[in-house]
Amino acid sequence: MVLSWLSIWLPVSFPRLWLWSIALVLALGLLQLTRLLARRQKLLRALDSFPGPPIHWLFGHAKEIKGEGALDKIISWANTYPSAHPLWFGRFIGFLNIYDPDYAKAVYSRGDPKAWDIYGFFIPWIGKGLLVLEGPKWFQHRKLLTPAFHNAVLKSYVGLFAESTQDMLDKWEKKVRVNKCVEIFNDVGFMALDTLMKCIFGKTSRGQTKSDTDYYLAIADLTLLMQERVHAFQYHNDFLYWLTPHGRNFLRACKVAHDHTDKVIRERKAILKGEMLEKTQKKRHLDFLDILLGVKDENKIHMSDMDLRAEVDTFMFEGHDTTTSSISWFLYCMALYPEHQNRCRKEIQEILQGRDTVQWEDLGKMTYLTLCIKESFRLFPAVPQVYRQLSKPVTFADGRSLPEGSLVSLHIYALHRNRTVWTDPEVFDPQRFTPENTSTRHPFAFLPFSAGPRNCIGQQFAMMEMKVVTALCLLHFEFSPDPTQPPIKQTQLILRSKNGIHLNMNKLKMNTRKSSKKS
Repeated sequence: MVLSWLSIWLPVSFPRLWLWSIALVLALGLLQLTRLLARRQKLLRALDSFPGPPIHWLFGHAKEIKGEGALDKIISWANTYPSAHPLWFGRFIGFLNIYDPDYAKAVYSRGDPKAWDIYGFFIPWIGKGLLVLEGPKWFQHRKLLTPAFHNAVLKSYVGLFAESTQDMLDKWEKKVRVNKCVEIFNDVGFMALDTLMKCIFGKTSRGQTKSDTDYYLAIADLTLLMQERVHAFQYHNDFLYWLTPHGRNFLRACKVAHDHTDKVIRERKAILKGEMLEKTQKKRHLDFLDILLGVKDENKIHMSDMDLRAEVDTFMFEGHDTTTSSISWFLYCMALYPEHQNRCRKEIQEILQGRDTVQWEDLGKMTYLTLCIKESFRLFPAVPQVYRQLSKPVTFADGRSLPEGSLVSLHIYALHRNRTVWTDPEVFDPQRFTPENTSTRHPFAFLPFSAGPRNCIGQQFAMMEMKVVTALCLLHFEFSPDPTQPPIKQTQLILRSKNGIHLNMNKLKMNTRKSSKKS
């Protein structure tokens, strides 16, 4: 039928092979459209009991949840539709967007896999690492990776955190001599990358090489390109996407990232070939790659090169931009609230007693700094939204339910500003996280690292780095906001500011003594 229709409209001399080719493409396109429409109907039925904001016939809510004001729009919807509402990325991808602790517990206390409609876009970059794996392979990798985050390993990283932070502080000291106002997000990003290069790859040189800079820029490009792809339904089809300039830019950035990781793995394997494991373990610290190269599964088999690269790239993806975002927004909070900044600084000075760096034993004493870090996590979660696909039906506390296969989005930003959970949610109040106040709060009300069995494996690493970096920043500088350049919140995969984060800095005079104790 398709072929006869084409023969009417095309010239008689048109090659018959081309007719068949065009007919095949049209038939496949029609089949795909039929599948998408059937899927849309299934999603509509699943979300039928959840009222929500009006849906554009083509874009869904995609245009309203990108760019400036997107997070304010989400909060407005959350205040209008209690607990949850449908959220559509284009016409064919629909989630139940949840921001209620009971709803979060119902889904995230289970082990449902990540939503492939979103995280599938990550595969060309990070491969099938812990972030996207599911089932037995996920359990296997989680078990193999856990030793990399034990205290004995993390303890040795404190000095590396401090070293990279000091390089950033030296850079800031030079900048403020010229201009007191500094855009911090980019500098914090380079510092976070430098730290990860040391902790993952065992980098020994200080500062950024050209290779580091190229890698950093590739990571930044990949994060932005992935976010744009998620929100642009015309990029959801793989075949069409790779034909676009956007898709080709993504592949180019992937190649830079992969080439860097592959090169380091090859070099490290060559070094280890001539060393005994015992000799390797005598290093000042074991980096992430050392540990991955040494682990074996229950069959005494090492990880494949493909799995190694996937886990290294996953750790880099999850540990770089998230750290950059968290530290930058924390310093912004400190700039806005000088009374809390001064109290944190006083606590740090009392703990360090004139020392110029931070040691492992200091971290547990930073109680008020920890309260402020958690409150900054609440107001500015580095990952504002995470996604799951239900492996079995779920019924929520209010009686509404979702069938197996449904897509769920946990909007952490909206959850953390839910006015039915938090008193004065827009107010910065570190006392929310004292033991007394925490004990009376719903355990799923505060989820900066997600929750349940698939929570962030690196959260202790992240908290340690946050404490070391922010303590040293507050020790060396006083921060205040630049009223002429307030940050414009922009939700990508990571919470960032469209125009950067600009802070006025005042270098503090210090009477410090060099620490003789290694951390």
